[in-house]
Amino acid sequence: MFGRALGTSLWAFRPELVVCATIIALLMVRMVAAGWKNSGFYVTLVGAAAALYFALAPDGVNKPVEIFTGMLVYDTFAIYMRGLLLLFVILFAVFTQATGIPDRNSAGEFYVLILGAVLGMCLMVSANHMLIVFLGIEMASVPSYVLAGFLKHRRPSGEAALKYAVFGAGTAGVMLYGISLLVGTLGSAHLPTMAAQLAELLRQNPGGERTMVLLLGGLMLMVGLAFKLSAVPFHFWAPDVFEGATAEVAAFLSIASKAAALALLARLALGFGYVEFSLLSALEPARQYIVGLVGLLAVITCTFGNLAAYGQTNMKRLLAYSTIAHAGYMMMPVAAAVALIGSGASGPIEAQAAIASLAFYIAIYLFMNLGAFAAVAFLRNVLASEEIADYAGLVRRSPGLAVCLAIILFSLLGLPPLAGFAAKFTIFYALFDARLLVLLAIGVLNTVLSLFYYLRVVKVMTFDPQPEGREAAAIPLWSTAGIYCLVVTLPVVVLGIYWNFLFDWAKIAASTLLF
Repeated sequence: MFGRALGTSLWAFRPELVVCATIIALLMVRMVAAGWKNSGFYVTLVGAAAALYFALAPDGVNKPVEIFTGMLVYDTFAIYMRGLLLLFVILFAVFTQATGIPDRNSAGEFYVLILGAVLGMCLMVSANHMLIVFLGIEMASVPSYVLAGFLKHRRPSGEAALKYAVFGAGTAGVMLYGISLLVGTLGSAHLPTMAAQLAELLRQNPGGERTMVLLLGGLMLMVGLAFKLSAVPFHFWAPDVFEGATAEVAAFLSIASKAAALALLARLALGFGYVEFSLLSALEPARQYIVGLVGLLAVITCTFGNLAAYGQTNMKRLLAYSTIAHAGYMMMPVAAAVALIGSGASGPIEAQAAIASLAFYIAIYLFMNLGAFAAVAFLRNVLASEEIADYAGLVRRSPGLAVCLAIILFSLLGLPPLAGFAAKFTIFYALFDARLLVLLAIGVLNTVLSLFYYLRVVKVMTFDPQPEGREAAAIPLWSTAGIYCLVVTLPVVVLGIYWNFLFDWAKIAASTLLF
């Protein structure tokens, strides 16, 4: 019996095992002849591709399977999110190879840190136990601190790493204390068991002291997740870290970290809001608390992110506030899903549709943000600047790259017929379905607010006069940089028109979350 359970666990854990093997291979490469030291990129690419193959290999999963004695859960949502993370690693590795950061001598260490963080993120999206929740977040965070300061000769990079580590350590302590309150009060760290215990407690004594302890514990747990999401008021690190770190590292932090944190937030929110039907009504107070907390954070986060982006002159800082705003948008369907659970017999099905909109948005967000940061990195290499003013006249000397960046910015804004519009439409529909009309109105208003700062960059690229001496600072479309930007921009265009198939995959991914 034990051998069979272990075999099932290892089978489901194949992508993570391949990532571990790739990390070991990268470390071993440093021990062989000097000529092999340049192969970190290729080892990473092959390892990530193999892990992606195992992550997406069909195995007939139609219901959640607990593995490693309930520490992790293997379901379609975990498969989908792991697939996105590993796809991002492949695209990211090619991106860093094209930009030249890291250099060949430090590539091995750089990719070890990237894969180490991704391994923690894979644990986050599959977490079924509070111990794995904490370990996954910390495994993803610690390598990220080092990545933020990877360029040791740049003072801003070191300052960014220090600020990121200090904020991270503080929020980790608060989160761990919150987890201890939840686990100690409910008598278990296994998420489904905790939900059942919570329902029983709320049915017997809904207003007791233990309930107050649980409210505090849930709030402190949310602090750790809010830090990973750069949600207000735990966003202070993001603009400074994004500006101080390289554009490559900023892309990693803005995409992979947020995707994993959102998946974990969805799993925890639905996990504490849903139990077997006989106890479902008892969890109504918990669902109201989760909807209120997540919804409030979402509203404040997207509003602040959009307003703070108005005065930015550095492109990476502008994108940092943009990612803060998008974190707010992506928290909204989590609140909608929890609200829908208790809306009737069809509530769980409708809640899954709301989570499908989140999964769909994350996939689109991957291409949008990667394209934006790729353009910033490639332009940095030729302009030696990341200031928006230095993009003046870009359309005249690098028309292909300027068009790609404009398309990405229009998609981040949410203009049709681009993928960003489809992503926001599905989220806003989920809010309408959940009757969270205040969140819906604020989401639409924030989309209008974001119009100014995205279009300001496009205006600088197209209408502002080209500075003197910049004529040679051009990136042809058919250069390596131009082709890469074109490759990550095409999905933004294609998925804006033919998005049904990806949304169907997202619905399949969400279909096992509540069963």
